[in-house]
Amino acid sequence: MHLPSLKQLRYLVALAEHRHFGRAAAACFVSQSTLSAGLKELETTLDAELVERNNRSVVFTPLGLEVVARAKRVLRETEELAELAAGSRAPLSGRLRLGVIPTIAPYLLPRTLPALRKAYPKLQLYLTEDQTARLLTQLEDGVLDLVLMALPYHAGDVETLPLFKDGFHLVCRKDHPLAQKKTVTLADLKDANLLLLAEGHCLRDHALAACRLSDAESGFAGASLNTLVEMVAGGLGVTLLPDMAVAAHVPKSGELVARPFDRAGAGRQIGLAWRTTSSRGAEFKELGAALTRAARNAGIDG
Repeated sequence: MHLPSLKQLRYLVALAEHRHFGRAAAACFVSQSTLSAGLKELETTLDAELVERNNRSVVFTPLGLEVVARAKRVLRETEELAELAAGSRAPLSGRLRLGVIPTIAPYLLPRTLPALRKAYPKLQLYLTEDQTARLLTQLEDGVLDLVLMALPYHAGDVETLPLFKDGFHLVCRKDHPLAQKKTVTLADLKDANLLLLAEGHCLRDHALAACRLSDAESGFAGASLNTLVEMVAGGLGVTLLPDMAVAAHVPKSGELVARPFDRAGAGRQIGLAWRTTSSRGAEFKELGAALTRAARNAGIDG
């Protein structure tokens, strides 16, 4: 009985991801003819058509789609097998593909990665910044090993590790009535024009949940924290910033102030997520502890 090769399965998955023979071949660092021949060999091995070939588009047969899904699992588990062997030699060495959400990456990583690099000089960190849902899809597909994200979040079949709390501050103009208060309450937000990130950013959901507000009670939906801060500086409302982002945005304006909430719990939890099938769970927990230490040493609330 002949079995498909890992190379053939990689070609198939690449074609499914790019939906173009030329781009799939480039992603696999082979010629288009080599990729096409490999896929034809795979179909011959399985004695089944996986891809309908025409001049306009790439169309997978129903069986082809099922084989793609299973090929992804095979490739992912093969990588995890290699990672298991590598992890037994030295923890946190070699390649680690880390996904990070945009409301964490620019504020946490520059202040913690130097310490991680010093502690684990053999660690090769490859970073991807994107929204949570897309990062978790890449995690599931084996494109990423680990995701640094905000919790709680319904993440499916993953293991999560909370690291530290990141509270919220209310940010407003110096001439706003709330600027006169040392601390703010949830009730203060009822009459304020609250500006938050657009849907798809988990920070929006965490802010609404922490402040017990509905979508209808938030105003302008921004694409980035920088946009929100500029809108607030223009007098269009108030916003919520995570603690780790306050120092990066508020002092630069000169027009804004940040006020903490009078209650604990108004914030989010920073944590890690990885596949439950990963063999590197112990490594990831060690990395989580190192990140927490680095964050505290950098003055980020832990």
